[in-house]
Amino acid sequence: MKAARQQKSADTREKILEAALELFREKGFAETSMREVAAHARVATGLAYYYFASKDAIVHAFYQRAKDDLAPLLEEAQKGKKLDARLAAIISTKFRYFAPNRKFLGALMGHAADPANPLSPFAPESRAVREQDLAQFARALAETDTSVPDDMAAHMPKLLWMYQMGMILFWIYDRSDGQSRTNRLVEASVKMVVALIKLGSLPLLKPARKTVLELIEILES
Repeated sequence: MKAARQQKSADTREKILEAALELFREKGFAETSMREVAAHARVATGLAYYYFASKDAIVHAFYQRAKDDLAPLLEEAQKGKKLDARLAAIISTKFRYFAPNRKFLGALMGHAADPANPLSPFAPESRAVREQDLAQFARALAETDTSVPDDMAAHMPKLLWMYQMGMILFWIYDRSDGQSRTNRLVEASVKMVVALIKLGSLPLLKPARKTVLELIEILES
């Protein structure tokens, strides 16, 4: 009996989440109200608020679902010994997964730009998703035996994560057929990123690394 109640509760929550995402895609995030979400899910408004205190809570449920769904897909992307191939696979996996919600993600970009906004990928509320991403980039660096200078090693996963975020932002606003411009950009830029990582190990570039570390310190503070 308890298991049946728990399953019914989970199904109701999922129905409300799906209804909200459909409306966010069709109408936009800002234009959708919780009352409309409840009506679309065919539940009472109070019940919608019982499962999700706000639209922000719905977005974080979407982030959590994406985190869980992407875990096995990213496992498949972690193949091969070339870092550029792994980076391209990780980013392409994100593109494929988020494709149905590309317009919705675009609507969230205004919130994402402010790290203090709870919907931002930089916010404390998004830490679990962000840390999963950082772990993926750390794994790609480790398993491809990529040489990273000691003073940069702790920061490199975050730098790769920020590079990924730049590619996702470009992809969201790319109006080319099938986002072909983004695909070409990823293919070309991953090679440049890996080349810069390799060059960064040269003793001659130690002063440049120091400047990069100072920039990272400013950004993280």
